[in-house]
Amino acid sequence: MAIFTGSGVAIVTPFNEDGSVNYEQLKSLVEYHISHKTDAIIICGTTGESSTLTEEEHSEVIRKCVEYVDHRIPVVAGTGSNCTATAIKLSKEAEADGADALLVVTPYYNKATQEGLIKHYTAIAEAVNIPIIMYNVPSRTGCNIQPQTAVTLAKNCKNIVAIKEASGNISQVVKLASLADGCIDIYSGNDDQVVPLLSLGGKGVISVTANIIPEDVHDMVAKYLEGDVAGSLALQLKAVPLCDAMFCEVNPIPVKKAVELCGLCNGYVRMPMTAPSDDSVAKIKKAMTDYGITLK
Repeated sequence: MAIFTGSGVAIVTPFNEDGSVNYEQLKSLVEYHISHKTDAIIICGTTGESSTLTEEEHSEVIRKCVEYVDHRIPVVAGTGSNCTATAIKLSKEAEADGADALLVVTPYYNKATQEGLIKHYTAIAEAVNIPIIMYNVPSRTGCNIQPQTAVTLAKNCKNIVAIKEASGNISQVVKLASLADGCIDIYSGNDDQVVPLLSLGGKGVISVTANIIPEDVHDMVAKYLEGDVAGSLALQLKAVPLCDAMFCEVNPIPVKKAVELCGLCNGYVRMPMTAPSDDSVAKIKKAMTDYGITLK
């Protein structure tokens, strides 16, 4: 059974002006998403600026999110690291704190061979009992999970059950789907490729854009799975300019500004992230208003 089907929001982590985590705003974001059809919360992922959270903050943000969600929808905790021991530590803590599943990104900077990836993910899987979603995003990590590697892991580790595919390489996903033959759930990691991945048997999306259009991203998946492919495609194509705007600078800079413009939380980011340029803000505002989003 899939961890979730539909739209999992790669939720932002709200900060105060001094850089501390704003838990009050995190709680309000959780409530917003649960009331606007989001199917799962993905906490402490790339969009949640996990790379700039201390290990203590990382665990506390996950713990608080689990508390706020209170079993209403699944909470998937980002616990990846380029150090296997650190990833194991974070994963065990997230499991103890009640996360329903883990999102584990490939090792970044030092990267890994395919053999190294198998050993890395196997070690993490053996250390916990909850399901794991592998996160393949070579543009950020410089490390690509080859289809055969993903299938090998899914077949040999009972709790490696899914992959977030953000390679952008549809041919690679086709090969993965063919080799897997249903042994691994596939989630789109690119907001502009949701329908293509659903057509390959995908279960949904882990979405940046869902931070600001949660109902539409949910509906995009739901319509497809209900057989309304035309309706799903219409939502996908409508969202393309908005998706583009959310990546006019490195994620999560634009979406943090967009969430602020929606009045959902402030847009503070942690260095080395910086506030978006004036040109980028203009692009974000135009895309949002063209889509029909009311700016606060």
